[in-house]
Amino acid sequence: MNEHAPLILDIAGPDMTPADRRRLAHPLTGGVILFARNWRSREQLADLCADMKEVRGDLLVCVDHEGGRVQRFRQGGFTHLPPMRALGELWMNDGGGPTGSGAMAASNAATAVGYVLGSELRACGIDLSFTPVLDLDWGESGVIGDRAFHRDPRVVALLAKGLMHGLLQAGMANCGKHFPGHGWVKADSHTDIPVDERSLVAILADDAAPYEWLNTVLTSVMPAHVIYPEVDRRPAGFSSRWLNDILRRQLSFTGAIFSDDLSMAGARVIDGKQVSYSDGAVFALNAGCDMVLLCNQSVDGGAAVDELLDGLDQARRNAQWRPNGASEQRRLALLPGKPALHWDELMTEPAYRHALDMLP
Repeated sequence: MNEHAPLILDIAGPDMTPADRRRLAHPLTGGVILFARNWRSREQLADLCADMKEVRGDLLVCVDHEGGRVQRFRQGGFTHLPPMRALGELWMNDGGGPTGSGAMAASNAATAVGYVLGSELRACGIDLSFTPVLDLDWGESGVIGDRAFHRDPRVVALLAKGLMHGLLQAGMANCGKHFPGHGWVKADSHTDIPVDERSLVAILADDAAPYEWLNTVLTSVMPAHVIYPEVDRRPAGFSSRWLNDILRRQLSFTGAIFSDDLSMAGARVIDGKQVSYSDGAVFALNAGCDMVLLCNQSVDGGAAVDELLDGLDQARRNAQWRPNGASEQRRLALLPGKPALHWDELMTEPAYRHALDMLP
């Protein structure tokens, strides 16, 4: 049996408890996702990340840290990053300069955002931020809104590529989300089960286009908890047709696939039936996800986290799910390949200072 650690869990507070250590040491746990509640100070955050790595050296430490309203850490010297829409607006504004000068300025600023974002997180021991958002700004979705770069998929793809270049300079991988697109639907998959009635042709021509254009630089993807009934009755993150046939084969994506949070409403009903967290994990992994996330379930004692660990372990023993060595290699490939600068070194680094000056 190939080793495969597909679970990304969370912890309740700014310090690890014995229960946290036990869960992170479980052989099925391959990562942890941090939230604002895990913050007390920058020094504490760095100590927490180092402490978690002592439990498992190859643990993938993740966070949702995009800029704008989705930025988990805002104190202790962390730069307040703009929402991605600000980069799209800069793209459209030539400011009296030659045609296209706004696009060039925005592309440069996107790289600066990526470098600042990635280098600050890495200085504290965080390996991966789930960014950039590749959803299109159709003007209807409250949950996406200004998290999106633009309505035009070409602008989205090029600004995302600039941001990913900055992340790469900082030694951080990237995660495009939410495949094939969450921007069209009004409903929020955190609280509802959104349904996008468009055809596959329409989705591929617009919302999913950045995934094909970026298939040489995307290192991971997170699918949407949205149902596209013209393609599959299951949400994209539980659909082999979306993940294997379309994303991997048709769009030639070769990186890692994360499920979105299994506790969201859009992940709790599959084929019209309510599912447990462990059943949801099995569905997602069997559909083509390499890793699955369960968020915000450790805060009340973590019974749901233990249920997931025990349930997926039982599913493995019952051959309902088989560990995948290729998935594990894709997880390991997301770990940084070079050492990070310490915070004090970063503050005086010329590239970082220059990037700060380039932020919109």
